[in-house]
Amino acid sequence: MIFFAALTAVSVAVLLAAQYRGMRLGVWIAKPLASTGFLGAALAAGALGSAYGRGVLVALVLCWLGDVLLIPRGASPVFRAGLASFLLGHVAYGATFVLRGVDAAGCIAAAVVLLFLGFSVLRWLRPHVSGTMRLAVYAYVVVISAMVVFAAGTVSAHGDARILVGALGFFVSDLAVARERFVVSTFWNGAWGRPLYYAAQLILAATVAGT
Repeated sequence: MIFFAALTAVSVAVLLAAQYRGMRLGVWIAKPLASTGFLGAALAAGALGSAYGRGVLVALVLCWLGDVLLIPRGASPVFRAGLASFLLGHVAYGATFVLRGVDAAGCIAAAVVLLFLGFSVLRWLRPHVSGTMRLAVYAYVVVISAMVVFAAGTVSAHGDARILVGALGFFVSDLAVARERFVVSTFWNGAWGRPLYYAAQLILAATVAGT
């Protein structure tokens, strides 16, 4: 698993350098490699050995697909396909947490916090999104918030705080993607968002060990 984590870390560094220098070929090479790293990490940790692990693996595969589909610039249908893939990845994570078992009190406590956070995110994005994309973004915020709620619920029921840390990291990294696509395009969105996203995926991949 250490090898795949290192592969992701090195590839993310190359990806950021390629983006900073405007080297599109470097992006096309480094980004799929970085995402392949978290798939390899999950498999090395034993993802195929449990229902929870297989659920996390499905979510990671959907995120890998989303990462690749979001590489092209200015391709709205492809961007929407990538958004849909990430949406399904969040759904897969949430369903996996629920199937593992959640604590109702933990879910309710997290829902109160996520209701405020989700509403704040929607207020922030609303002036920058219009038409059918507004509905898609609203649905996305609801789904990613639910994923974090269920992550909190399963941590409350079974322990392993890494699940909540990974889910929260994924949630926050999505804000960088939203800012890049809808608010203002700048290298610095990815400079903090991408390392956080890949770290979150590696953390979630590591949680499959021993389940």
